[in-house]
Amino acid sequence: MPKAKTFRTLFLSDIHLGTRGCQAEMLLDFLKHHTAERIFLIGDIFDGWRLRRGWHWPQSHNDVVEALLTKAHEGTPIIYVPGNHDEVMRQYIGTHFGGIEVKLEDVHVTADGKRLLVIHGDQYDVVVMNAKWLAHLGDRAYNAMLWLNTWLNWIKRLWGGQYWSLSNWTKRQVKQAVNFIGEYEKVLADEAERGGYDGIICGHIHHARIGDVDGMLYVNTGDWVESCTAVVEDQSGALRLIDWAATTKSRNRTRTPRKKKTENLLEYHGGAE
Repeated sequence: MPKAKTFRTLFLSDIHLGTRGCQAEMLLDFLKHHTAERIFLIGDIFDGWRLRRGWHWPQSHNDVVEALLTKAHEGTPIIYVPGNHDEVMRQYIGTHFGGIEVKLEDVHVTADGKRLLVIHGDQYDVVVMNAKWLAHLGDRAYNAMLWLNTWLNWIKRLWGGQYWSLSNWTKRQVKQAVNFIGEYEKVLADEAERGGYDGIICGHIHHARIGDVDGMLYVNTGDWVESCTAVVEDQSGALRLIDWAATTKSRNRTRTPRKKKTENLLEYHGGAE
């Protein structure tokens, strides 16, 4: 196995351990190929909503926890900012466990001096905050789609196909979802501006992106249920969005073996998208 790439900072969110949709094996593969001097876990690392309805915790989910705890024990600072699906951890704000520090939010300063608010983002989701019953209802529908997604991909693998996210594709087609994502990004960019930050790093909506929103740097790490994405910061302060599902797909292709395989990423140095 090639040596892991080392970054200044790694940002992960929305892993949803404890659900059948969690792409734990793909995340473990990602962690084998990437390491960082500091790691942020930005909410919904495990899914308490789903676990309360039925227990699902295979060995691969244990392996993810063990991989993160090992990094912490080896001296890598890990900041855990809980989200709404793992909100039970918010009662432990300010504490440490296994070398992992739990915070409601944090401020990350990049190597080139940008001050970025780090927050899960559910605090700015009107449905989650004001109609939790509706959020839970939507969560059940979403899990049904993920169940269908799992079976579709199992069939695709039997025929040699690559991973494809039905739920991600559906969100891109539905106008209401597109409008919600745009509004969410604007609300969080406004919050960063009000706080005097240069931008914001969040998760929650399972829609990975790095870009400019109303003059503010907006970073969403995506998830490890649909898109299998993460954000990394290099030593210069540049932020990169890594699409590990696309990278794995490219790496596994055999049709063009002579071509050099490159990581599927989007890099942000500042300025317009």
